[in-house]
Amino acid sequence: MIKFPGTLPAVLFCLITINASSQNLLDRRISIEVNNQRLADVLKSISIKGNFYFSYNSNIIQRDSLINFSAVNKPIKQVLDQLCSGRYTWQQNNNYIILHKAVQQPVVITSQTPSAEKMYTVTGYIVNGETGEKLGNVSIYEKQRLASTLSDDKGFFKIKLKSRYSTASLTISREMFEDTIVTIQPKYDQEVTIVMTPIAASEPMVTISPVGSELPDTIVVKPPIETVTGTALGREELNLVEKTRWGRFLLSAKQNVQSINLKKFFADRSFQLSLTPGLSTHGKLSPQVVNNFSLNILGGYTAGVSVVELGGLFNFDKKDVQYVQAAGLLNATGGSVTGTQLAGLHNNVLKDVTGVQAAGISDYVKGNVTGAQLAGIYNHVGGSFAGMQASGLFNHVNKSFAGAQLSSIANHVSDTVNGLQATTIVNYAGKNVNGAQLSSIANITRGEMKGIQIAHFFNYARKLQGVQIGLVNVSDTSEGYSIGLVNIVFKGWHKIAISSNEVLDINAAFKTGNSKLYSILLTGYRKRQEDSAKVFSFGYGFGHEFKLGKRFSLNPEYTSQYLYFSSWKYSNLMNKLHLQFNVKLGKYVSLFAGPSFTVYYSQQLKTLSAYKFNIPSHSWHTFDLWNADVKGWIGWNAGISIF
Repeated sequence: MIKFPGTLPAVLFCLITINASSQNLLDRRISIEVNNQRLADVLKSISIKGNFYFSYNSNIIQRDSLINFSAVNKPIKQVLDQLCSGRYTWQQNNNYIILHKAVQQPVVITSQTPSAEKMYTVTGYIVNGETGEKLGNVSIYEKQRLASTLSDDKGFFKIKLKSRYSTASLTISREMFEDTIVTIQPKYDQEVTIVMTPIAASEPMVTISPVGSELPDTIVVKPPIETVTGTALGREELNLVEKTRWGRFLLSAKQNVQSINLKKFFADRSFQLSLTPGLSTHGKLSPQVVNNFSLNILGGYTAGVSVVELGGLFNFDKKDVQYVQAAGLLNATGGSVTGTQLAGLHNNVLKDVTGVQAAGISDYVKGNVTGAQLAGIYNHVGGSFAGMQASGLFNHVNKSFAGAQLSSIANHVSDTVNGLQATTIVNYAGKNVNGAQLSSIANITRGEMKGIQIAHFFNYARKLQGVQIGLVNVSDTSEGYSIGLVNIVFKGWHKIAISSNEVLDINAAFKTGNSKLYSILLTGYRKRQEDSAKVFSFGYGFGHEFKLGKRFSLNPEYTSQYLYFSSWKYSNLMNKLHLQFNVKLGKYVSLFAGPSFTVYYSQQLKTLSAYKFNIPSHSWHTFDLWNADVKGWIGWNAGISIF
């Protein structure tokens, strides 16, 4: 025999009781008498007397409104019908009564007069169905004939339609209201009143419960959830072109309102001709029409173009443009461009471009570009770019770049570059470069450089895996080659070497770079008591390290030094090729020594006071090379390096 827990029968009894109670809810009889009381309090009293729950959306019920109400021993169904009285409807759900806003008649025709003209007129007012107030800035339009108008601030409108059509209907649209479609009698001048229903916000449901009828703790009953559907309350990001500075300047406030109201309506046509925005063969609905061909004498404002659009001054398009768009001054597109876009001053695209974009001053694309972007001054891409970007001054890409970027002043890519950057002042890549950066002044790569950087003055790469050529080359780490006067690798070679050779008693050198290629800045001095003759030198060189184990290495180095003998009029150049054997004594100290081969060129013909003239000393064996001014010899070099 199966035994149930002691609480289970009680729970089952409660559930059966609740179900039975909900079935005869509408037949329960109550009496109530209220005078000038708040609606919320009246609902509470009815809930208590009838022992049920009220549930409603707080946005549709005016809870503070005062009412007078009387019912004597009437069924709850009659009480609800009397209470709602056409303003609200109700629906039963178990032990809940859910209140809804009553839908009003959408259109009321107040007069009709046959029209003998080819056009007939519809006039009237637009009314808020909840408050009764007149609504301004409402779009009233006929879809097939593309006739439209806006209601004024008093809710009044007037629209003319052609009599030759046997049927007609008007669509009424306004932001924050449900679209309303009304059928009208064609060929009749008529006056109408049209009611619009506001979009109810998804407010929390209000639940009124009867006092003293709480359910047992073991039972949890959730009130029915009513989902309010409809158009999003916020403005859709479709009419972006109106929000640009060009749109605010060239388009009227009424056109902007019309676009907001009609964001769900678009039509297709083969051709349109306009003088200015609003003066078009499609009338005021031109911004809602996508055309195959569009010709704008001064300027036009359409939904989009499928083949060709030409504008004397400017073209505005809400959505996409395909194949060809050309304007004397400005093109502004809220969607994407596929094909060719040409403007005398500026192109502005708020999505993507696939094709060619060219302007006399600037191009702006908020999305991605695949193709070519050409401008006299400035190109800007908010997304990624693949192709060629060329401008007279400056190019900017906010994400990755692949192709060639050319400008006179600067190129800027916030992400990775795959290809070529070439400019006069500076090239910048926010991440990696796989290709080349060429500049007269500076190249900067904030990530990994795989390729070549060439600048007259400065190159920087966070991680170098290619080649840098410039006066000053800087990197954080390097597995490549830096060729310049100063090469700095922050996490690479930094050595100071003190040495002596057959010509100069003391040489001091600063070596920086990496083991593949390091640069050498050096200076030297000689003065001996026996001849009181002195020599100063300074020069530059580079070297490479071959590791022969943990402690030993072989370093071939080339240095070129200018020898100063009291006068700058003469060229005295000493070029040395060293082969140095290094021994590490510790982490920061090494000894080195090795042979050298020297080529010395001098134009000086006489000794100047207190300066040495014979290089090297007379005792050293030398031999002539190409002529009497150039001689060579075998020498030596030895010293110590630290760091």
